[in-house]
Amino acid sequence: MKRFGIGLLATTAAGVLWLAVGALGRQAASADDKKPADLTADDAWGTITGQFVLDGAIPERRVIVKANDAQVNDPAICAAADILSDELVVDPKTKGIADVFVYLPKTDRVHPQLQESKDKEVVFDQKGCRFLPHALFVRTDQVVRVKSDDPCSHNTRTVPLKNQQVNVSLTPNDRVGVEFKNKVPERLPIEVQCNIHNWMSARWLILDHPYGAVADETGKFQIADLPAGEHEFVVWQEKAGYIERKFKVNVVGGKTTDIGTIKVPVAKFAEK
Repeated sequence: MKRFGIGLLATTAAGVLWLAVGALGRQAASADDKKPADLTADDAWGTITGQFVLDGAIPERRVIVKANDAQVNDPAICAAADILSDELVVDPKTKGIADVFVYLPKTDRVHPQLQESKDKEVVFDQKGCRFLPHALFVRTDQVVRVKSDDPCSHNTRTVPLKNQQVNVSLTPNDRVGVEFKNKVPERLPIEVQCNIHNWMSARWLILDHPYGAVADETGKFQIADLPAGEHEFVVWQEKAGYIERKFKVNVVGGKTTDIGTIKVPVAKFAEK
């Protein structure tokens, strides 16, 4: 079994990645030799699934706000209980790593049914002085509606690389919210902050295509209806940064390719 290494690492628990998907590579390669117009619906598109799992002992999550801390803003709301850091969240049962971004940096082919997002709006909320969700994938044709479910004021500020920075205030219990539009795809997930409560932070991945995912609470992800053939995915996580810049996967047309368990050494998340 291979593993992600400190420099570059690629692995799977469903067997060695190149063996697990390589056996099917000839089939995908033959489809890849055809021109796009010659590809049928069955052999033109495929799906990948996988799970990111921590290799090593699970680090203890930092307490970033202690309960009953009178020094923080709005302590009755924000210090009602300990607030733990979301920079590395690992499921204690499966050791799955949550909030890992996996995505194609760009593509020139998109499934006909995915040319436009079905959901034109995604919700980004605030509760207990935390952003929900902590990691969000949004396309450039979608609006992010930023809301608050807290009985105190917040502000939400984006820190983009390419898009225009937005900084807005939200009144207590604002369930209508404010629309955020991101017109340009970003190379990396951008940070979102609240300057009133400076521990509040989240990440948005902004792409102009549908081929991205965020690992769930057990580290699992799925990206559907990808163009058949070999692709290089970016794998990125807030605390580690790049886990892999060019994670190669062969997408088999008409099939779901399960990459299996992708082990990431705990050293990847060491303090820099």
